[in-house]
Amino acid sequence: MAVKERVGVVVSDKMEKTVVVAVENRAPHPKYGKIVVQTRRYKAHDEANECKEGDRVRIQETRPLSRTKRWVVKEILSSATTS
Repeated sequence: MAVKERVGVVVSDKMEKTVVVAVENRAPHPKYGKIVVQTRRYKAHDEANECKEGDRVRIQETRPLSRTKRWVVKEILSSATTS
């Protein structure tokens, strides 16, 4: 069975070794055809605490690490631009 991977944006990094990643799914409505955006939030393990809010990351499904955490950050695709 293939390992699930998602790409999303970090929306919260306030926890220790955990980030919240928002993943957008854009799909046409079955009846009306309009593109509908659905956002799903995943808690992902970030061992080194290197992800910051606004970063674009790739997460991968893993064994349960806590009650709500079942994903791990594989790589940071782009960093957030802070001025």
